[in-house]
Amino acid sequence: MFILGFAGCIGALRENTFLLKFENSLDHRPSAPPCFLSNFSVFLGIIFFLELTAGVLAFVFKDWIKDQLYFFINNNIRAYRDDIDLQNLIDFTQEYWQCCGAFGADDWNLNIYFNCTDSNASRERCGVPFSCCTKDPAEDVINTQCGYDARQKPEVDQQIVIYTKGCVPQFEKWLQDNLTIVAGIFIGIALLQAHPKIHVEMQRTQNSKTNLKKSKVGELTLSDYRLTTKLQ
Repeated sequence: MFILGFAGCIGALRENTFLLKFENSLDHRPSAPPCFLSNFSVFLGIIFFLELTAGVLAFVFKDWIKDQLYFFINNNIRAYRDDIDLQNLIDFTQEYWQCCGAFGADDWNLNIYFNCTDSNASRERCGVPFSCCTKDPAEDVINTQCGYDARQKPEVDQQIVIYTKGCVPQFEKWLQDNLTIVAGIFIGIALLQAHPKIHVEMQRTQNSKTNLKKSKVGELTLSDYRLTTKLQ
């Protein structure tokens, strides 16, 4: 449904005839011609099949997906200070999941500003971003320097100052804890997509019955006309 509306909106704004034809070809209104109803039904079926396939593949290749997520986070850690949007995304992720790095705070050693090498002259050396810091509810102002020198402390002391769990394990834990909710969302989306498809099939059947009745009425009218002509 989103793709259909998006195609129509962008097509109208950009005066793109291809997108407008695409949107019209998937028109699912009751007044739409049978070919449009058929296209819309097929389109929803394809989307549903792709979602189902993605869900199965995600379960089968969950270890591969975890590895890809690990590489993705680490690559973004390297570019943390180079892109403000990427920086905000990482900060939001670490604050939301209460995590630090992909599998732990030491992953920040990949960043040139936070690594612990002797050649690093940055004040953030051996530290972590402020989004890794544990939050004090009494503090109204965010301390952006709370992660300085955090990784130089013993692990026991680190747990008091920063989150020591990685974002990949935290995401897996969240997914397991909310598996019922996530499954319910996917089932709900599938039902929402299936409902228009069922409606399309019902509408197509109704249109066929209506056309059949009109055809029979037309045949009867023609027969009456011929009979009247013969009688005259």
